[in-house]
Amino acid sequence: SMQCFPSLVLALSSLLGALALLQLSLYLRVPSRYGKHEERLCRPRGRLPARCAWFLQELPSFLVPALLLALRSPPRLEPLGCRLLCCLFCWHYFYRTFIYPFFTRGRPFPLQLLFFGTLFCIYNGFLQGYYLIYCAEYPNDWCTDIRFTSGLLLFLLGMGINIHSDLLLRQLRKPGEITYKIPQGGLFTYVSGANYFGEIVEWFGFAIATWSLPAFAFAFFTLCCIGPRAYHHHRYYLKTFTDYPKSRKALIPFVF
Repeated sequence: SMQCFPSLVLALSSLLGALALLQLSLYLRVPSRYGKHEERLCRPRGRLPARCAWFLQELPSFLVPALLLALRSPPRLEPLGCRLLCCLFCWHYFYRTFIYPFFTRGRPFPLQLLFFGTLFCIYNGFLQGYYLIYCAEYPNDWCTDIRFTSGLLLFLLGMGINIHSDLLLRQLRKPGEITYKIPQGGLFTYVSGANYFGEIVEWFGFAIATWSLPAFAFAFFTLCCIGPRAYHHHRYYLKTFTDYPKSRKALIPFVF
């Protein structure tokens, strides 16, 4: 059966951190080519409907940890804290794979970005799942540790913000519409990237609850990947809508 190799966890986590910095350098000035930023850049040739693309991209993040768990002998997670942490990760990606795609009203998704997104989900799904299922060691009372409880609260808060913000964005469009409008309500009152803010809070909460290098590397990657996108969304709204609220920040309420 598979064993834990700490050097592999360290290498994969370090590479994830390096990929985060690469993302930041690539997309800090120029937004990635999909959604509202696609029109101003050259259009990719191959695209898939948004629902299909999101389903295919996110699926490995749910399936890979499930497969790793099935391959473990005996197939169990101990203690309870470790089991709950693995469930949190899979819970997020169950939503992103089996619920979110079937309600999204986004534009067709470029195949090139889908390919790289799917590769990342396989990679990160393996890293987080492998660490939690084969390597993580927690005390039996980890569920009462301040790191677990505070991280869990942040994770739930972030996931709630993310799901609620996605709902508000969907309600901006009627079925078949592709025009962009000013998001209203919820945390969008304060920031342009409320959905991104929620996901960043969610994964930093997960990192605190897990207190592991792989989880912190993933949270850092999330910040470097979707943080700049929130910034570019903010600039897009300011340029496109003359009545866009000037008090809104890009990502962090009252700060940035």
